[in-house]
Amino acid sequence: MDAFSEELMRSVEEDDQEKASVGCGPEIHLPWLSQHIQNTVSHGHKGINFAQTTSICLNFIQEALLKHQWQQASEFLQCYFQALEDFNSQKRQVALQNIWKLGSAILYHHPKSSVETFSAFADRMKNIGVQNYLKISLQHALYLLHKGMVEEAYRNLNQAESWRYGEMSASQEKLIKLIQAYRGLLDYYTWSKKRTELSKFDMDGFATSAATQDMHSYFRQASVNLHEIIKIPGVWDPFVKSYVEMLEFYGDQDGARQVLTDYAYDNNFPSNPNAHVYLYKFLKKEKAPEDKLISVLKILHQIVPSHKIMLEFHMLLRKSKKEEHHKLGLEVLFAVLDFSGCIENITAWRYFAKYLKQIMMEKHLDWVQEGWSSRKDWWPTFHFSYYLAKKNWKENKILALEKAFTSGILLGKGCKYFMYVSKQGHKVQEKSIKTMKKFVMKHNILDSKEL
Repeated sequence: MDAFSEELMRSVEEDDQEKASVGCGPEIHLPWLSQHIQNTVSHGHKGINFAQTTSICLNFIQEALLKHQWQQASEFLQCYFQALEDFNSQKRQVALQNIWKLGSAILYHHPKSSVETFSAFADRMKNIGVQNYLKISLQHALYLLHKGMVEEAYRNLNQAESWRYGEMSASQEKLIKLIQAYRGLLDYYTWSKKRTELSKFDMDGFATSAATQDMHSYFRQASVNLHEIIKIPGVWDPFVKSYVEMLEFYGDQDGARQVLTDYAYDNNFPSNPNAHVYLYKFLKKEKAPEDKLISVLKILHQIVPSHKIMLEFHMLLRKSKKEEHHKLGLEVLFAVLDFSGCIENITAWRYFAKYLKQIMMEKHLDWVQEGWSSRKDWWPTFHFSYYLAKKNWKENKILALEKAFTSGILLGKGCKYFMYVSKQGHKVQEKSIKTMKKFVMKHNILDSKEL
């Protein structure tokens, strides 16, 4: 084992002894070699080599993690440290990454772990192989944030940002930018808190120019780092939202709109539904023309046709004066109801039933047939089975009526769903059932056999 790992082991043991001497209670026990591995190696594996031993150990750790056996996993991890003795530098690097990933997972879940234990492990791992310093620093900061320790996380990011070792590689430069971005996010967090405090002072007439300037200084710090990270192709949702919120607060609507537009439409960035949602909500708040809102949601419809905003998109299309938008409005509803998550969405079915009725009255039967042709083989079982008719009628009669109406239009009066619901007698729904039956008898796109 090399000097780094020996020092790590020695410092862990010293910490355990020190805490025990001051009565800190039981700590995580990490014996040097698990009896389990000794048995595995000694019985029937006399010819086992170094690589096989570490591989067996790694398998034991992974199995223990899957079973949530945190103490056992921590014992096996100590055995896995021997992987640092490998002569192959690439394998040593892989071992270091494994030790950090597995060790941090164990310490995150171990019932006797603490923030101090995790931080001590992270600080030591940062110095075992300089290639890991920045990654571990960032993950350490995120762990501290998860524990609500914002100031400690900020200090950790500051230290990582100022860290230098030899010539900076391209991958390290990217990590530095990411670390700066997270620091910017924490500056935004402080700015947001100060803004809330100032708004309360303003109500009481106690706000001072010094407090306002202090808040603005956090905006400047945050905006520099957030602006830099969102220029790099990637998915930066929390960074973009924070930056846009600050720009809006200071009245830079053009700047905020440009950030969101670039984030949504830059072809160098990966496809991201949220980018289009953010832009749509911003434009809607600005009361942008409906055509502009429709153009944004068209792209979202292509990426995530089942998105909850699609029902809003449908209403926008219905209000449009363009016939192509009216046709798209039907396609949007068909696409929404293709997904199991919307199978009992009463709003979607209400919109669908109402729009089908309108389209049939306007003699656009071809629109319905076009949407139905690719669904007629699976929608009857997916939406309109006899079982679902009974279930829907029992649980939500309004939903059952809307679905029965659409099933009658799409499948004809012989559809079992339609037949079951139309035969039910109920004081509140009686008039609705009669109206539904009358319309379906007059309008349907096909006369089906019973399904």
